[in-house]
Formats: sequence, C-alpha cells, structure tokens
Amino acid sequence: MKKLTIFASLFIIISVLASAATRSKKSEISRNLDIFNALYKELQTFYVDSIDAEKSINTAIAAMLNDIDPYTEYFSSKEQDKFRTMTTGEYGGIGSIIQQSDKGVIVSEPYEGSPAQLAGLRPGDIFLMIDGDSVTGLTSDKVSEKLKGQSGSMLKLVMKRHWVTDSILEFDIKRGKIQMPSVPYYGMIRPGVGYISFTTFSEKSYPEVRAAVERLISEGAKSLILDMRGNGGGLVESAVDILGLFLPKGTTVLTTRGKGVLNEKVYRTSVSPIDTKIPLVVLVDGGTASSAEIVTGALQDLDRAVIIGNRSFGKGLVQSTRELPYDGLLKVTVAKYYIPSGRLIQAIDYSHRNPDGSVARIPDSLTNVFKTAGGREVRDGGGITPDIKIEYPEVNRLTYNVVRDNWAFDFANKYAATHDTVPSPETFEVTDEIYGQFKDFIDPKRFNYDKVCENAVDQLREIAKIEGYMNDSTKAQFDILASMLKHDLGHDLDINRKNLSPYIAREILNRYYFNKGEIIYSLRDDEAIDSAVTVLTTPRLGEILGKK
Repeated sequence: MKKLTIFASLFIIISVLASAATRSKKSEISRNLDIFNALYKELQTFYVDSIDAEKSINTAIAAMLNDIDPYTEYFSSKEQDKFRTMTTGEYGGIGSIIQQSDKGVIVSEPYEGSPAQLAGLRPGDIFLMIDGDSVTGLTSDKVSEKLKGQSGSMLKLVMKRHWVTDSILEFDIKRGKIQMPSVPYYGMIRPGVGYISFTTFSEKSYPEVRAAVERLISEGAKSLILDMRGNGGGLVESAVDILGLFLPKGTTVLTTRGKGVLNEKVYRTSVSPIDTKIPLVVLVDGGTASSAEIVTGALQDLDRAVIIGNRSFGKGLVQSTRELPYDGLLKVTVAKYYIPSGRLIQAIDYSHRNPDGSVARIPDSLTNVFKTAGGREVRDGGGITPDIKIEYPEVNRLTYNVVRDNWAFDFANKYAATHDTVPSPETFEVTDEIYGQFKDFIDPKRFNYDKVCENAVDQLREIAKIEGYMNDSTKAQFDILASMLKHDLGHDLDINRKNLSPYIAREILNRYYFNKGEIIYSLRDDEAIDSAVTVLTTPRLGEILGKK
C-alpha cells in the first residue's frame, strides 16, 4: 500500500509538470521541477523501505507522457532495440511471433525461412527454458527479450510440444538478422489485376513495394490493388516514397505543421514514378493508420485511386526523436500532418480532455468539407472515409469464443502433426471430415461458452419474479421457452460452420504455407476484393473519380 502511495504521488507531480509544460511560464516550470526533485530526494532519504530509482522515475515519466498522447514515448538505453525494430523492421533473434496462453508463452508463428522455422519450432510449442534459465511464469515480453540478441550468437531452447508425443524437445539455434517483410504477399488475383499486401512503413518498405509493382506490371498487370488493411503506419518518408511510384515527380503530397510558422515542412515526391496512370484501388479498415493514411488520403485527394473498405483509424500526428542523457530517446509528437486537400484526418484531439481525463473522437457534425483535385467532397477530422464502404457481418459469440480461446489454433497444430501435406491455398477446403474432426476436438467441459439465449431467459425469469408476474402458468411458459432455447454445442457448431471454416482453414494453411498461405486463402472470399476488381474492370473507377 505504501508503495502504491509513492507511485500515486509521483503521478500527481508529473501531471502537474505536464500541465505546466503546455501552458505555464518558465518560472512555473522551474518551480514545479524543483518541487519534484525535492519530493523525490525526501522519499529516497526518509521512506522506510528502499526505492527502485529507475523503476520509479520511469513510471513517473510514463504517466506524464500518457497524459499527453499515446504516441509520445520514452525509450531508455535498454529499450533501444525495440525502437530500432519499429523503424527498420530488423532485429537479431530467432524470427518468430510468440504469445501468452494459458499454457505459458508459446510459439504463435515462426517466420518462413527464419532460424526458428529452420530449426523445427512449430506453432503451439511452449517455452520452458532459454539458455538454462526457466522462463515458466514469465510474460511474453520478457521471453522476447531473452530470445533477441546479436545475429550469429547461439541460444539453447527447451520446449514442450503437444499432440504427438507430448515430449520435451531441445533446440540449438543460431540467431539471425530478422527482417520483417513489409510486403508479405503480392500476386495476380484476376487476369490483369495485380494485388499487393503491405503491412508497415519501415526503411525497407519502399524497395519492397517498388519491386512488387514492377514485377506485377511485367507479368501483365493493367491495374493494381494496394491492400493496407491493418497497416498501422510507420515512417513518413517511406509513405512519401511509395506515393512517388504512382504520382509525377515533384507532386506535393503532405504538409506538416508544428509550433510556429517556421516549423512547417512540405513533402514532395522525389523518386522516379513507375506508372502515373495505372488504375489503383486502395483497401483500408479501422486498423489503417498514420503513414498508411497519408498514402490513402493523398491518393484520394489527388483523385489517383478509389478507396474501398471501412473508415481508417484517424492518426494525423507526426513524431520525431530527440536524444536524452544516458542514451535515452524521446519519441515526441512534433507536428500535425495535412494531406493535399488541406484536411487534417486526426480523429482525437488529445489537448481537450473530458473532466475524467478521457478523450473522444471528433463527431462527424463538427468535421469540415474539403475538395479533391477534381472537386469531389471529402471531410477532415475522423480518418479517411472510403469512396465505397464495405459492411462486414459482426462476429457472433460462438465464433468469438472459438477464436479467443485458441480452439482453431490448437486444432490446426494437432492436424499438422498428423498430416504431412494439404492442398494449396488456392484449392484447400474444410471438408466434412476435417470439420467433423474439429467438432470432436472441442471438449464441451472446457469450452468457455457464452450461452446468450439461456442467460437472457434466466434474466427475464428473475425480472418476472421481481415484477410479480411469476405464477404457475408463467413458469410453465418460461420452462417451454428455456427448453426451446437451450444451447447444444454440437448443433451450434453445425449451424456456424460457414462462419468457423475460414478461421480453421487459415490456421491449417499457416502451418504449411505460413502467412502467405493465409492471405491467398482469404482473398478467395473477400467482399472488398470483389468490389475492387469490379471497379478496376468496369467504367466505375472513372465514374467515382469524376473522370471520363
């Protein structure tokens, strides 16, 4: 309790500093810094127990920065690798996604061709020991730290594997230089229609995207789909370079404005374009953010592409890095960015918080109208609104429970352990036999089942009692209704086969064809893809963009 009091005190002081830094005079800033310094010295001198100085200060720093916006972050000298991975997409390690589970920290997906995959690690393997130290009970972040290291260095893993022999396995793995791909897949999805999926904007994104565009055009692509769904952004410079592939050299695509008129910067394309006329469609969703929105918004504002999907995230803030003493690094929001029409797509104003400290999206009623190069109306203040909106069905509770609790993930691990091959992602189907095996795999006793209908009947029954409507006749009717709506897991799995099969298929294909296989399969039944193909192969593209 005393320790919590210490941290609470630090939060209060730091919040005062944050507030002072934004609106106070220099004398007030100096005074508050003196107060904080004195307070911490008193704690160190007189508090009954020892205080972890580094942990306390880092906690206070995090509280202050969190009160500003989610994108301003402090990286200590120990966290420099994390920041470099964000900007370069590279790190030294084994090349595997890991995740927390009820069994411990497990391998979620080894990257294709990575040290982890070549050594034989499989999805579902549980980390027991790393270099002789037990990692049981550690978080996935702590395990990740132990897995990373200098490229070429060795590490020994002790893992537990289910489904075949439930055996303990040892692996000697040489760490490698892991490059997370910006473009996990590209290819021809229809005659003349090329497709590129890219997931981040790092230092390597531009050459990867350029290579994909050039290859697709050489293979006969007459139009392109750029899939940035789930792309959380990254480097602004990478976004500007990628825009340069499709726009004339020297095109203004972005303006950033910081404090004062001298802190305005205009970004123009500077690379040689590949094709400034090829028809384009960009796919976006709520996970499309930051640099991905710069590309999307610029192409929309310049009437260069049709945007399809759901409204994007709405991050219009630019961060820069500042070096701090003792090898610290501050990633700080220094500007807001404006796309060619002049609009700012930032959805949340962090400088105006509610009394409880929360923030909300700017309501549509307060957004402003801007015009594209061709005169089409677009709005600011809430991400990029697509030209064609796609309404995806909501995930029902059964499907949510199956995915959340890793039933499809674990079933795919068991399936892959007993099947050497499966058909290609282009032809694979969840057959009656596979789905039957999946149903048998689910243990009703362990299945965390949200029985919505049964719970609703029970709640209504209780309300009827409280309201005085419960009598023998009403009770009999409730019993009939309850029997009609009683959940049967086997029945529910049968009627939800159409919803569940894609999740099962993607997990199975991942075991044989990695992330690329999942993407190829998902494109077979994708409403946004179908809409994009229609736009690109009919006069609709010109109609939407106002071009003949």
